[in-house]
Amino acid sequence: MKILLSMLGCLVLASSLVAAPIASPPKIAATGHLLLDFHSGKVLAENNADKRLEPASLTKIMTAYTVFKELEAGNISLDDQVLVSKKAWKTPGSRMFIEVGKQVSVDDLIHGMIIASGNDACVALAEHITGSEEAFAVLMNKHAVELGMENTHFANATGLPDPNHYSTPEDILKVTRALITEFPQFYPLYSTREFTYNGITQKNRNRLLWRDPSVDGIKTGHTAAAGYCLVASAKRENMRLLSVVMGTKSDEARARESQTLLNFGFRFYQTHRLYNAGTPLRTIRVWKGEVENLGLGVEQDLYVTIPRGSYDKLKARVQIRNSVMAPVSQGQKLGSITLEHDGKVIKEVPLVAQRRVREGGFFHNILDSMLMIFE
Repeated sequence: MKILLSMLGCLVLASSLVAAPIASPPKIAATGHLLLDFHSGKVLAENNADKRLEPASLTKIMTAYTVFKELEAGNISLDDQVLVSKKAWKTPGSRMFIEVGKQVSVDDLIHGMIIASGNDACVALAEHITGSEEAFAVLMNKHAVELGMENTHFANATGLPDPNHYSTPEDILKVTRALITEFPQFYPLYSTREFTYNGITQKNRNRLLWRDPSVDGIKTGHTAAAGYCLVASAKRENMRLLSVVMGTKSDEARARESQTLLNFGFRFYQTHRLYNAGTPLRTIRVWKGEVENLGLGVEQDLYVTIPRGSYDKLKARVQIRNSVMAPVSQGQKLGSITLEHDGKVIKEVPLVAQRRVREGGFFHNILDSMLMIFE
């Protein structure tokens, strides 16, 4: 392997950054909690992040994700008219007040599910998509497996208590990140403060939407067994943080503890985008190929979250294969970038081919064979 060392000299550090001492994560009055950076996935604070807990209406983040997947696949449309069943109408808990036997658009049901946290809306959507809520839960669990939610199982679309219905703070934020990333067109619904349907106006239960202008989502939850839960998402400058608290004592407590987590993260950490996907970071020689030079880069934008003011302690070590022969597939791993902060490895990502390189012609390959002798 050919090893290159750099100090990330191609990146610009804002001169206004001032180093801040890192405080210990705050103590949070919740059964479980987790704070992480949306882009880098860096965990900034946690307790019982992998503990199985009742998610209550945080379930509806996966319900919405599943609905959006069906819209994306073309299996349903926003204009579809959904006939409200007696089961949907009778579902207990929070509701958007749909009426049995009447038709409601998928679009309205999505608003009712997200803003009013309507259990009736969730069941109506589930029945429209798969015929029953039970079958819809199977689809939810399929997506949970795909997202790596290893300690989650859904028994319904609402979050109403069930012995086989559980998740963890870690898993809840996995689906939250996926929803924001894959369906940005729907994400603004989570910052909508109120929704009116059937002559009834209901306010979004997320208190932070009124208290913190940087907060733009995402979902509350509550049952007697689960306690008060909240997934919050906030963006300040170019940094987005996600927090989840589960099992707090009150509506006020879930807002207060979430705000404490967010303030801690923004105060003591900063996220940098180091490299852009699609931008060549190194160019290598390809032997016996249709072209001689091949750009290498990262598959996705590369972010890192580090303590504020400590950018000068960040280093990158690049490793590249010394000899590359055609053919090369687009996306083929040909090296790696290892990021170190204050002498400790914090992330390693592959460097991949940015295009396909086919084998060259007969005479070109003969010439390259001769040149390789002297390389």
